[in-house]
Amino acid sequence: METERERLREFFAAKAVGWEKRFPDDDPAYAAAVAELRLRPGRSALDAGCGTGRALPRLRDAVGPAGAVIGIDLTPEMLHEATALGRHRAGALIEADSGRLPLRDACLDAVFAAGLVHHLPDAAAGLREFARVTRPGGRLALFHPIGRAALAARRGHALREDDVRAEPTLVPLLAGAGWELTVYDDSEDRYLAVATRALS
Repeated sequence: METERERLREFFAAKAVGWEKRFPDDDPAYAAAVAELRLRPGRSALDAGCGTGRALPRLRDAVGPAGAVIGIDLTPEMLHEATALGRHRAGALIEADSGRLPLRDACLDAVFAAGLVHHLPDAAAGLREFARVTRPGGRLALFHPIGRAALAARRGHALREDDVRAEPTLVPLLAGAGWELTVYDDSEDRYLAVATRALS
């Protein structure tokens, strides 16, 4: 039986080439979301589920040449497309599962995750894994370049009450994983939830 991990890999593999051409106007939204991480030069950031690496140049700009930027994705075809677009120059690209990160504890200042959290087979476990690799006081940004309602309408779906991205669901999941929600914006123009890693 096909696992969820394999299904996701196949789904995104088929869409990798030309992925960004489908959404050419999303760069300003990515830039604004990365800015919410408040990264400083010399810091470290992960783009979890980086896909074609669209956020990597913005993360590199934020941490500067002395900082560290990593992009992790499950789908080799997406990472190949990221390399074809030159994104490997902004950060290291690693094929891995964002739910089982090949990183040591508390090694990052920030985690950026665009369009990822609702794809994780176990969102609570994924948020705990992001917390594991983030230093106390570090930040997490869960992002999508359009809001949930607009995205559902685009796909011809209704909003689901059990959507992990909905604020009533997300707040306790984040808290249970060691995060405190500080920004929540689910407007037509974007979805952005920013959380801070608990200090203890």
